Amino acid sequence: MQSDNLISLKDDMIAFIAGHGMRRLNAYVSEEVPTVLFEEDTPDSWKDFVEHAKAASCPFVTMSEVVLEKADVAILLEQLRDHTYPDDDAQEIEDAEFLINHVGKTGYLQLGFAHQGVMFLFETSTEWYDRFQELLETVNDLGSIVVDDRDEDE
Repeated sequence: MQSDNLISLKDDMIAFIAGHGMRRLNAYVSEEVPTVLFEEDTPDSWKDFVEHAKAASCPFVTMSEVVLEKADVAILLEQLRDHTYPDDDAQEIEDAEFLINHVGKTGYLQLGFAHQGVMFLFETSTEWYDRFQELLETVNDLGSIVVDDRDEDE
């Protein structure tokens, strides 16, 4: 997906789902659920996904979105600064500061439908959202590093 805001794609998805006589359930399908990820072939592959849901006689499709909030960026920046101190010029901090330009934009969409005990998912995201997720993982990885500074002689 080339756009830096998926809001118009979301609107198209809502209309397309309704046009197929299906309902939409606002829900996020987490990684703990058995899933099959639909692979994109074209920018309109999500339409094929909805048509598969219809063919599977699903009465509804789940839909989830992520809109970047200013607080999300502020928390990320604070955590990055804590972990990269005294290097306030770290690339991660610069990347996180750039995310301010995307506050209020939709960066991630997930569609899903259940069939025979498995959730089938379609996911799409922007480049900035993918970078945001990478930065969150960096913070989590840095936070889980344990420094063992005990003396060996104890």
